[in-house]
Amino acid sequence: MNSDQQNIKANETQEDLSEVLQVRRDKLAKLQEMGRDPFKQSRFDRDNSSMNIKNNFESLEGQMAKIAGRIMSKRIQGKAGFIDIQDQDGRIQCYVRLDAIGEEEYSIFSTYDIGDIIGVEGQIFKTKREEISIKASKVVLLSKSLQVLPEKYHGLKDQDLRYRQRYVDLIVNPEVKQAFLTRTKALKALRAYLDERGFLEVETPILNTIAGGANARPFITHHNTLDIPMYLRIANELYLKRLIVGGFDKVYEMGRMFRNEGMSIKHNPEYTAIELYQAYADYKDMMEITENVISHMAEAATGSMKIDYQGVEIDFTPPWRRMTMEECVKEYAGVDFSKIDTDEEALKIAKEKGIEITPGMRRGEVINAFFEEFGEDKLIQPTFITHHPVEVSPLAKRNADDPRITDRFEAFANKWELANAFSELNDPIDQKGRFMDQLRKKELGDDEACDMDEDFLNALEVGLPPTGGLGIGIDRVMMLLTNSSSIRDVILFPTMKPIEASHKAEEQN
Repeated sequence: MNSDQQNIKANETQEDLSEVLQVRRDKLAKLQEMGRDPFKQSRFDRDNSSMNIKNNFESLEGQMAKIAGRIMSKRIQGKAGFIDIQDQDGRIQCYVRLDAIGEEEYSIFSTYDIGDIIGVEGQIFKTKREEISIKASKVVLLSKSLQVLPEKYHGLKDQDLRYRQRYVDLIVNPEVKQAFLTRTKALKALRAYLDERGFLEVETPILNTIAGGANARPFITHHNTLDIPMYLRIANELYLKRLIVGGFDKVYEMGRMFRNEGMSIKHNPEYTAIELYQAYADYKDMMEITENVISHMAEAATGSMKIDYQGVEIDFTPPWRRMTMEECVKEYAGVDFSKIDTDEEALKIAKEKGIEITPGMRRGEVINAFFEEFGEDKLIQPTFITHHPVEVSPLAKRNADDPRITDRFEAFANKWELANAFSELNDPIDQKGRFMDQLRKKELGDDEACDMDEDFLNALEVGLPPTGGLGIGIDRVMMLLTNSSSIRDVILFPTMKPIEASHKAEEQN
């Protein structure tokens, strides 16, 4: 088929669709003329659901029920018809007869379309084919669908359209709704785990005057009244540590973070993370919390600590493997940094191994680059990588035995970073030096480096007790628990390029 034929076919399809949409509007107009405007219905008194009826049929058989939902299929045969209606829990069949609801009501019922939302009152029974159903004595149109749902057997397959019209995706693809129900189960388990252990859930600002708490490029906005730039938070770390200074021993916050960076199957500009802080604890305590809470989430959401992700079994059962970053680099890159002491030696081996050199790069940053290049993609099963170099850990406490490294870890699974934690740096003098180093990097062109936060330094001078802190990327964990190949599959409304911009890009290509 040539391009002209394709255009003609597309135009014909659009015309046919427009006719169908007009028919639905005509039906609505007729109902309104009859005084039966569905949009004037303010409520429907439901007393049951599809799942409850199916799960408890033996005790409910013969009883009356009131349910409501969306028509997903319709089969009219003369004076009787079957429809399947879908509510939040699933689908159930309804049997509608002319002699049960009356001729006028049946005539109106016969005009209902797939996608319409109705209320049904009737008796619970089982058909000759043993299908649990409702024998309708009353059918009420609660909302008229003026659009056409995707066809049953093909569904909504266009991935871009699924993300843009998630409301349709949820209607026609049951597995999508199940993924988000799984997400909810996991998050409830996460909160319960922390609440039961004395953690207090708090809220901190999303709009910040300083972009701090992590190395990332922020979204910048402007406050008109104050006439100052403001930043959507890239992390909530520094505020939560202020609360530990203020006397709270265990706090956590789960919410949206914003990073003005690239988009991929693992990255969305806004994403959900949880950060928690515990006074008088260290990174080892955070390690225990991490493996326990993620395995607890997996079991609560899927029934097992072992999950199948894209054909690979991942076992979250504690304890997880532990190795230092230098050990990982030695194992997978064959370079032993315990024998490399200077920046010059590190840069030399980096050039030999093809590692990209950036301005002002130091030994610790070279170690981290080696890990990212050679180690990260080997970490399939849950693994803790510990003792990051101080150069890449501006907020972590130095290791007591080796001040070049920090008491920090990152948790990995399926090659992805899932969590980041450390014994928090509570030395205000050392912290100021770290901030100064971040400013040096910013001057060298690193637009992800942290800003100086004078108020946070003041909080540290007031006194931060020894503290363990942990951040978990919720969306990546959910990708694993729901066997989703893209982060967009676990975010209800992922960030999308406006349709107009997408069309322009296609035309230019």
